[in-house]
Amino acid sequence: MHYLLIYDLCADYLERRALYRDAHLKLAWAASERGELMLGGALGEPTDTAMLLFKGDSPAVAEAFAQADPYVQEGLVTRWRVRPWMTVAGEHAANPVR
Repeated sequence: MHYLLIYDLCADYLERRALYRDAHLKLAWAASERGELMLGGALGEPTDTAMLLFKGDSPAVAEAFAQADPYVQEGLVTRWRVRPWMTVAGEHAANPVR
């Protein structure tokens, strides 16, 4: 199953992220190496949202990531939520339908 972790970012996110970016990316790459995080990044103009795609049996992995993320802990993320994503098409679809 796929889960999207959706971040709402603070207005000055781009200015503030430098202090926490290394720790955030270390957390993200560790999750990727464990096979949990498939993709992640901020959306382009305006940079007010970020999305991270997780793979797992439950939303717990995505939720744990958010709780440990320095961006969340330091207030760069004003709100986060995890949504199940029923992927049905593409090489990595969790529920392929043809």
